[in-house]
Amino acid sequence: MAINPHFPGQAKQQVDMAALEAGVRNGNRQALAQAITLVESEHVEDRSLAAMLLSRFTQDPPAEPSFRLGITGNPGAGKSTLIEALGQHWIDQGEKVAVLAIDPSSSQHFGSILGDKTRMEQLSKREEAFIRPSPSAGALGGIHRHSPEVIALFEAAGYRRIIIETVGVGQNETSVQNVVDLTLLIALPGAGDEVQGLKRGVMEAADLLWVNKADGDRIPAAKLAANQLKQALGLFHREDDYVVEVLVGSATTKDGMSGLWEALDRGMRWGIGTGRTQERRAQQREKRLQELVHLGLWQWSLTQDDHWQPIRNKVISGELSPAEGALEFLRHLAAKNR
Repeated sequence: MAINPHFPGQAKQQVDMAALEAGVRNGNRQALAQAITLVESEHVEDRSLAAMLLSRFTQDPPAEPSFRLGITGNPGAGKSTLIEALGQHWIDQGEKVAVLAIDPSSSQHFGSILGDKTRMEQLSKREEAFIRPSPSAGALGGIHRHSPEVIALFEAAGYRRIIIETVGVGQNETSVQNVVDLTLLIALPGAGDEVQGLKRGVMEAADLLWVNKADGDRIPAAKLAANQLKQALGLFHREDDYVVEVLVGSATTKDGMSGLWEALDRGMRWGIGTGRTQERRAQQREKRLQELVHLGLWQWSLTQDDHWQPIRNKVISGELSPAEGALEFLRHLAAKNR
């Protein structure tokens, strides 16, 4: 069926910023979802609105500190099952839990199935939990580019336990450490050569390791994997002298989960007590500033600078190499802004 190009689309609704801010602060789930959609939007007209909304929360931050936990690991490691068990535990302890679950996107249209909410069926039923599945939209590193802003909205809505679940595609998922206080890496029994692959990449970013699915006849393999991971950790040196633990258990049977909860609590208290969490968040804010400036300059160059298109055409035709084209354009910008 052909689409009528003259059919008038639905007009974009005006955002009542005061009402949206009040709704988020009051913990209204619909308002929070609307605010997240706004900050995740790639439409130019939404960027200033999103910045305006976020500035209101920045000027009046929550009095009680939050704990931001990143959870990463290969597909099938049981991330969603573990998050559900962890979220239920925190809620039973009187906390509100927010989960940002990043799903892989299509390389063509950046859409995704967004199935994590269905995999956390019990947690999604809890009034104290808010689960937001979001597509990675082509971003590398396991998270999406607006994760810091979504976390800020979670905190403004009163969530003090925040979990970021990465896409789960392998050892390059290190971007999550730029938005969280502590990173938990999930491994599987019988990892074997996979442990060797983890030595460079996400394992260096991990603050805690959990060998999951250690139940039944997989317990010996899980203990072997834990020993291999401990040996691999010996290759790394941490400047903050934090001791990275390797724990074994099952999110399904709950075996070993008490040890994981205690380790996470120790990590949270250590980060706050030593000032590491505050320092890390300051570094994250600086890095986010640089990312947004780079992105803004890039978008500006594509739409506003007349020198860009000729250089682009020369690179496409092979007249210039990408390196030469980039250098020429940067020289142009430097001369233009002297």
